[in-house]
Amino acid sequence: MARFYYTYVLRSFKDGKLYVGWSDNLGMRVKKHNKGLVHATKDRYPLELVYYEACLSKGKAIEREKSLKTGFGRKYLKRRLGK
Repeated sequence: MARFYYTYVLRSFKDGKLYVGWSDNLGMRVKKHNKGLVHATKDRYPLELVYYEACLSKGKAIEREKSLKTGFGRKYLKRRLGK
């Protein structure tokens, strides 16, 4: 059985900004964000999961996260999310 690693995008209800991250347990990670337990988003919750991709390796998920954090990646997300 394959194990998945996720690159995900959250949108803050507070400021509307996006946060990009990766995890091997997407549901638990989103819960941690919304409980204020993740330093990077502790002042921006509640957050909603607006996009994710599943990868077969941790390295690919991290690579994709870095890609989505670039100018090109942000433009891709705007088009993909319709914003």
